[in-house]
Amino acid sequence: MNTLLAIVAAYLLGSVSFAVVVSKLFGLSDPRTYGSKNPGATNVLRSGNKVAAVLSLLGDGAKGWLAVWLTLTYGDRFGLGETATALVAIAVFLGHLWPVFFKFVGGKGVATALGILLGVNPWLGLATLVTWVVVVYAFRYSSLGALVAAIFAPFFYGLLFGPGPLLLAIFVMSGLLIYRHGTNIGNLMQGKESRLGSKKK
Repeated sequence: MNTLLAIVAAYLLGSVSFAVVVSKLFGLSDPRTYGSKNPGATNVLRSGNKVAAVLSLLGDGAKGWLAVWLTLTYGDRFGLGETATALVAIAVFLGHLWPVFFKFVGGKGVATALGILLGVNPWLGLATLVTWVVVVYAFRYSSLGALVAAIFAPFFYGLLFGPGPLLLAIFVMSGLLIYRHGTNIGNLMQGKESRLGSKKK
C-alpha cells in the first residue's frame, strides 16, 4: 500500500508542468503554442525570457530530484526499498510526460530525468549533465545533447552501481525520452532542428 501511495504521489508531483506555470506567472505565451510546442525549458527560452526558462528548468528538475530523494531518505521506515524507488522514479517521469493537470500534454522529460539521476546519486547526475553540456556546447542542439545523455545514463549507472531495479528504471526513462524526441531526431537528420537560443517565430 505504501508503495502504491508513493507512486501516485510521485506521478502527481511530476504532473506539475513548471514551464506552463512559470510562463503564466511571467505573462508569456503558453509554451505549448509556439516553437516546438513542448512545455519545457528549452522552448520557454525561445520566448526570449531567460529567467523564465531557468526557473522552468529548475522546477522540472527539482520535482524529479525531490521524489527520489524523499523515497531514498525516508522510504526505509515505510518499507520502501530500491524497487519502490525505481517505481517512484518512473512515476514522476511519466507525470511530466503525461501530466494529469494539463490534459496529459507534457514535456520530453530532460530536466526531470536529470533531477531523478541527481536524486539517485549526485555523481550519476553530474556525469550525465556533463555529457549533455559537452554535446550542446559542440553542436548547439539541446535535443542532440539530451539523446546522447539518455544513451549514456544507463551506462554510467551500471558502471557505478551494477545491475538492479534502478538500472532498469533508467533504461525505461532513457527509452521514453528518446521516443519523445522522435520529431527532433527527424529534424536533426534533415538539418531542420532549431539551435539552442533561437527565438520563436
